[in-house]
Amino acid sequence: MKKTAPYGSWKSPITSNLIVKGTVGLTGLALDNGRIFWLEMRPSEGGRYVIVTRGENGKAVDITPPDFNVRTRAHEYGGGSFAVHNGVIYFCNFSDQRIWKQTSGKSPHPLTPQAPVCYADLTVDPQRNSLICVREDHSQSYRDAATNLVRIDCDAGGPGEIIVSGNDFYSSPRLSPDGRRLAWLSWNHPDMPWDRTELWTGTIAEDGSVGEKAAVHSPKTESFFQPEWSPDGRLYFVSDRTGWWNLYRLAENKVEVLCEMEAEFGKPQWVFGMSTYAFYSAGEIICIFTQKGIWKTALFDIVRKKLAVLELPYTQISNVKAGARGAFFIAGGPRKFSALIGLERGTKRCSVIRSASTIEIDEGYISVPEAIEFPTEGDVTAHAFFYAPKNRDYEAPAGELPPLIVKSHGGPTAANSTALSPEVQYWTSRGFTVVDVNYGGSTGYGRAYRERLHGEWGVVDVADCVNAARFLVEHKKADPERLAIKGGSAGGYTTFCALTFTDLFRAGASYYGISDLEILVKDTHKFESRYLDRLIGPYPYEIELYHKRSPIYAVDRISCPLLILQGAEDKIVPPNQSELIYRALLKKGIPVAYILFEGEQHGFRKAEHIKRSLEAELYFYSRIFGFSPADNLEPIPIDNL
Repeated sequence: MKKTAPYGSWKSPITSNLIVKGTVGLTGLALDNGRIFWLEMRPSEGGRYVIVTRGENGKAVDITPPDFNVRTRAHEYGGGSFAVHNGVIYFCNFSDQRIWKQTSGKSPHPLTPQAPVCYADLTVDPQRNSLICVREDHSQSYRDAATNLVRIDCDAGGPGEIIVSGNDFYSSPRLSPDGRRLAWLSWNHPDMPWDRTELWTGTIAEDGSVGEKAAVHSPKTESFFQPEWSPDGRLYFVSDRTGWWNLYRLAENKVEVLCEMEAEFGKPQWVFGMSTYAFYSAGEIICIFTQKGIWKTALFDIVRKKLAVLELPYTQISNVKAGARGAFFIAGGPRKFSALIGLERGTKRCSVIRSASTIEIDEGYISVPEAIEFPTEGDVTAHAFFYAPKNRDYEAPAGELPPLIVKSHGGPTAANSTALSPEVQYWTSRGFTVVDVNYGGSTGYGRAYRERLHGEWGVVDVADCVNAARFLVEHKKADPERLAIKGGSAGGYTTFCALTFTDLFRAGASYYGISDLEILVKDTHKFESRYLDRLIGPYPYEIELYHKRSPIYAVDRISCPLLILQGAEDKIVPPNQSELIYRALLKKGIPVAYILFEGEQHGFRKAEHIKRSLEAELYFYSRIFGFSPADNLEPIPIDNL
């Protein structure tokens, strides 16, 4: 028999302790002679990133020693932080941002000197015994760092010799199989890589210099993604020239579409080293694509130009790598935690090499996402994933509706995940409804949907979050008096805006959110320093619009309680953004709580801070929405309550 208890007060086995002790982040795959390597982010080790491989007994084996943290600060978001060739590993170390070399059985030694420089997207050139990579040089300016492609000798080391320069940004240096040609992406302010990139090729001379550079012809603005050479030396890539990120190749200097469909084979390049396809052979590609927020795996026959979808139990997939015998990727599903998956070639047989979580959750506590579409401003349809409260041991009193948490993802050019999330289940198993909104500006729905946010950040995203909540209220899925909105980074900005410029929500939680757009433009790093040219307007010419869209200038309109969580060492959204809102609400007399986490950057990685933030948020909602949580929570100070 189920117990009857108010929503929010249900006792759940999915505790904060369980989440932080049993969960790691998985990313950054590399394949070397059929052997798979990957990165693990471990909250239990202070958020340290470790290179791991599969040992002969099939168990995971750490490669990098305990005093190394494999993470680059290039673009501040990192990615592409290591490479492996014939068992030799090259990696970026977080504390000094140097590239280190590690050979089997030996301790790592530095290849690059100590300097205000970051490296990323490491690619090994075996013919010339060198690394080709992106170098971000901060020696003259943090905000206007000089970014180039450089070559570094794998034995002698050094700061790197510039081989390609002249643009604001570079990524994806990729060598042809014969080592004679190089492909890469570049772009310039004010574009972000999902707005417009250029795809280049060049010839590599014996001394490693790059000449005969040529850009792939582009008839209009387009975003190129993941250039890759096939085993027979042809250049493949993803482009959104039709409005959707589809597969193409360069054949006799002409662009040839391979698979044209209303689906996305690309992702927004927030980090280096992303991959959505790989070659089994010169005639077969394994790839992933998304439609309406659901990712699928497929085989593409290059000769017949035929796409065959593999029916696998995964809806969130990334980091595709392939060899002659099979493929590897990171994938999860509504009932499956993200995991490193091995797929046997020619079959649908998948094996879990490493799961992101050792947690075992009974089906009776798992809320499965439901894709929903709802009307929003401008006669447009918006998208979200809906999670109903789920706990096999409890039911709510007759007639009670659950509190709702509206999640606004970061980016804002990004998308939410449908993989089993311990954090989402933390809420639904306690009796909350959660709706994860892919508001206008999100990826996965084509370029037109992505560009809905151009000039409308703080308007379109807010309207879509508001209308998602209204849609659920109208369908009796949420209590209209207990509506909360939360988000991190750009999602925190949407949260601030929703609480400032609308009156629908009764509470909010901001994780390192943006409150003053002008300060963001002045303080942020190079990669995003012109991002708002598209989302708001050119600065300082549109200064009035920046002020109009900044919650800090209209804080008198906030009338509901707010929880603010912030990393003390955040370079992307500095603490002053959160402190401005906190002080303003404190002065106004609105209930507000502010927690600053020492040692955290953009996104919380330490176990104790992830645990503390979850419990603080639950405690905050319990005080605001008037329920008694079953958990034994440490109270947080809420000013003005």
